[in-house]
Amino acid sequence: MDRASKDDLDLSAPQREAAMFYGLFLRGHPAEVLRQDIDVPRKLLEKWMRSPQYEPAFRRTLRRIYRYRKQVLAIFDELVGSDRQRAPLQ
Repeated sequence: MDRASKDDLDLSAPQREAAMFYGLFLRGHPAEVLRQDIDVPRKLLEKWMRSPQYEPAFRRTLRRIYRYRKQVLAIFDELVGSDRQRAPLQ
């Protein structure tokens, strides 16, 4: 099984990537900057889809990447949100 196929089957991949970004957040990186690093804006995906140079198989890959990045972003947002709701330890 090649690397791409293995990652497609690894359901923990978005969680691991979100955890990596969350670790950066805990080290002081601003959440909004990290969100921008994670996200693929919808307008960018639409621009890619309109490009005549991309073949259908590559367009499918771009859609998968878009969905994956949105999953990572949602998990990251949940982690950051739960971190902010925790009461500080004293």
